[in-house]
Amino acid sequence: MKNLEIIQADYSDPAHSTALIMLLDEYARDPMGGGQGLSEQVKSDLIDTLADTPGAFSVLAFVDQKPTGLVNCFQSLSTFKCKPLINIHDVIVSGSFRGHNISQGMLEAVEAIARQRGCCKLTLEVLDGNEPAKNAYIKFGFSGYELDPRQGKALFWEKEL
Repeated sequence: MKNLEIIQADYSDPAHSTALIMLLDEYARDPMGGGQGLSEQVKSDLIDTLADTPGAFSVLAFVDQKPTGLVNCFQSLSTFKCKPLINIHDVIVSGSFRGHNISQGMLEAVEAIARQRGCCKLTLEVLDGNEPAKNAYIKFGFSGYELDPRQGKALFWEKEL
C-alpha cells in the first residue's frame, strides 16, 4: 500500500482526534458496529474520556495522509498470569481500504505496544458472522480461548446497564 503510516494516536492532536471520531463513527454505522452512528455526546466526550482512561491507547492508519484505520485498546490484567494484557476493543479499516493488510499492520503496532508494557496476551471479541474480521484475526494468530477443551471455548456475554 502506497504511503501507509501506522502510528499510536496522540489524543491531544486535533488531527488524530478528528480521525479517531470519524473512523469510529463509520464503524458504528456499519452493520458489524450496530448500524447506528455515534451520538453527539460521544463525539464530543470520547477523546477526553480516552485520554483520562489509564492504559487506553489507539492506533491509527493513514494512507496518503487520509485516515483509513483505527484500533482502540485498553490495558487490563490477567489474574492467572499476574501480568497486564491488552484488550482490543474496536477495529475498523475504512471500506475502500479493506483487503490491503492494513489491519495486520495495526495489530502489529498494538502487539509492539503490548510487549513494551510487559503484557502476556492480547484479547478481542468478534461477531460470529464477521468472516473477514475473523479471517484477519486468525491470520494474525488469534484463536478461540479455552482452558480445557472438554469445557469448551469462552463466550463473550454482556449485560446492559
